[in-house]
Amino acid sequence: MSLLWLLLMICAFSGDSGGGGGPGSFLRIAAAEHVRELEVSEGVPIGHQIGFIGEFVHDENGDSGPPYLIVPVPGSAVDTDLAIDHTTGEIRTKVALDRENRSSYSLVAIPLSGENVRVVVRVLDENDNAPTFPTPIMSIEFPENTPRDVKRTLNPARDYDLGRYNTQRYSIVSGNVNNAFRLSSHRERDGVLYLDLQINGFLDRETTPAYSLVVEALDGGSPPLRGQMTVNITIQDVNDNQPIFNQSRYFATVPENATLGTTVLQVYATDQDAGENGQVEYAINRRQSDKEQMFRIDPSTGLISVNKPLDFETRELHELVVVAKDRGMQPLETTAFVSIRVTDVNDNQPIINVIFLSDDATPKISESAQPGEFVARISVNDPDSRTEYSNVNVTLSGGEGHFGLTTRDNIIYLVIVSLPLDREIKPNYTLSVIATDTGNPPLHAAKDIFLTVTDINDNAPEFEKDVYHANVMEVADPGTSVIQVTAVDRDEGNNSAIVYSLLDTPDTHSHWFQIDSHSGLITTRAHIDCETDPVPQLIVMAQDNGRPPLSSTGTVLVTIHDVNDNEPIFDQSFYNVSVAENESKGRCILKQQFSTPASML
Repeated sequence: MSLLWLLLMICAFSGDSGGGGGPGSFLRIAAAEHVRELEVSEGVPIGHQIGFIGEFVHDENGDSGPPYLIVPVPGSAVDTDLAIDHTTGEIRTKVALDRENRSSYSLVAIPLSGENVRVVVRVLDENDNAPTFPTPIMSIEFPENTPRDVKRTLNPARDYDLGRYNTQRYSIVSGNVNNAFRLSSHRERDGVLYLDLQINGFLDRETTPAYSLVVEALDGGSPPLRGQMTVNITIQDVNDNQPIFNQSRYFATVPENATLGTTVLQVYATDQDAGENGQVEYAINRRQSDKEQMFRIDPSTGLISVNKPLDFETRELHELVVVAKDRGMQPLETTAFVSIRVTDVNDNQPIINVIFLSDDATPKISESAQPGEFVARISVNDPDSRTEYSNVNVTLSGGEGHFGLTTRDNIIYLVIVSLPLDREIKPNYTLSVIATDTGNPPLHAAKDIFLTVTDINDNAPEFEKDVYHANVMEVADPGTSVIQVTAVDRDEGNNSAIVYSLLDTPDTHSHWFQIDSHSGLITTRAHIDCETDPVPQLIVMAQDNGRPPLSSTGTVLVTIHDVNDNEPIFDQSFYNVSVAENESKGRCILKQQFSTPASML
């Protein structure tokens, strides 16, 4: 159909021009063709003159000149992008041309002579595209022991322009600390200038752990267009640094009566590496020192503490060889020397004995205890003293002022209640008894008392609400759930165990309902009647199991929704009426009333 249309248009155009029609003209068209090539830069404005079709192709056997029949090559976008005057053969731009979208246009111009002119308009490249990297940021990694000249391929920049307007070179604009990297590039058959990043020096993560390079791509324009990409480089750690102690030798003293676990001193080493390569573990070299294991060291913190009882008279000085080792695959280590001197002291501290005065001799006191009531009996003796109980000062701390210490003879001490107690506010106290002798230097002993305050039933159950509202249908069967009430008791044990019950209130028809004593769920016990009482009011009592028990009440208002369950009732079952035979039509002979429950009126 397209070919038929073309033939018809050619014949019609030739006939209208007076240039001779018929099949002979078509044969002449097919027999000869001239080529006209035009060029235009892609950056010209709309309406720019590209040229004329018949210019420089006129001859006696060739193009006879305008007017022309314009036949665009299919798919060449001539109609949309170019404006062609068929009467003059002038070609102008209709839109802004973009070589990167379309590099040429083709059409056939047919003059009156029938000699085809094949017109090719080539779009010349301009430097209108800057080099562009596929991503603005790229991240790579190098181990810090990477040799010089090792390279990593970077994403190359793409430039849609041609020739010298394409990407021509790359450079590092910023971030190249100490000139650690350099760029190399090469162009392949696809025309892309590929890019590599190479090591230019020695990398040291401990000096510079990361780089942020700004890489720039430039084309060959004048001035050149540019594109940039940030390359974030992470330097990966290798285990090239051994731990270093902050001192080569440490000195400490410890009294001979130091308890097991007493901290003597702390050694400290650092490793400049990262991750496990920089994590330091400590140990005592048992082959070279402390074979008796009198001391131990925390492998993570370097804290050296007493591991066995010390005795000044047996050994006064302990020399330790401490090793610091990292956790690398091939660990590195270093050593330091620790000198610990044991000092002679008054090495018998007071002994504290505590007897609790509760009924079962356990550390407890009732919250009902009054100020002055006894909690515990404390006696202290010092093996260094010739006289039992003498030369020892006893103090009590903790308890937030609720407990005190009293004595009459500085021999026997009594812990007493100083302020009222309330288990619900604070159920436990920690008291510390400290005994100090009069030695030089004085020794002291401490004993912690973890005291429990026992409960009494001093809190009644409390409902979550003062008034509960519930709804139930009048036709509800017995056992239908109405509402669940909940009360809480701040006491514990049996003092907080709650039992629910409904108070017997006949005037509010409480017998219609029942409550589960444990869950507080109220259900119907019998059929209910809205006409009898549309809103029964229930009184729920919550009572604990204390001795004596405490209780509280809550109110439940139950709204009974009515249903049509009552029929009208006549006021009598038989009526006798007399009427005269001449009464007129429509005359009332009987007026009757019947009753209906109020809820149905």
